[in-house]
Amino acid sequence: MMEQAVRIIDTRTILLRSIEESPGIRYRELLRTTGLVKGVLSYHLAALEKSDVIKVDRKPGTTRYYPVTISEKESDILKYVRHKPARQIMLFMLEHDPCTFNQIVDDIRKAPSTVSLHLRRLREGGVITVRYGEYQLYSLTNKDIIFDVLAKYKASFTDKVVDSYSEMMEEL
Repeated sequence: MMEQAVRIIDTRTILLRSIEESPGIRYRELLRTTGLVKGVLSYHLAALEKSDVIKVDRKPGTTRYYPVTISEKESDILKYVRHKPARQIMLFMLEHDPCTFNQIVDDIRKAPSTVSLHLRRLREGGVITVRYGEYQLYSLTNKDIIFDVLAKYKASFTDKVVDSYSEMMEEL
């Protein structure tokens, strides 16, 4: 009985550490990094959520996990910066704000359709604004928070396998 309790605590500690090290992590990434099977992972995530140790952001098609120490503003930014093209766009915009669509495409060297997709998502998420005139000018809504999130959670953006797969699927 005691051994089982220790295993539960160890499993939850591993999960919590994974979520803290990679805030905004998705379910499949937790499966891959922890080596747990779906049922076990779901059980422990539900227990952590119920005990208010983690926050869960459920959107159609995507569920992300955050430690409770992450603010709402940070989690709103983190869900976008976990995608390399969106992160590249924001990094470019930190230095070149406002900027045009063509400037962004030239800098991050992605297909215009990929840039357009991420700009639309960022705009819908309130991360950027667009001013219309002779040119469409893109600006960050809150440079300070974006800079802080990018600096604070830089290490958690090393999901190269996930980024590469996502980019490949978007380019199709």
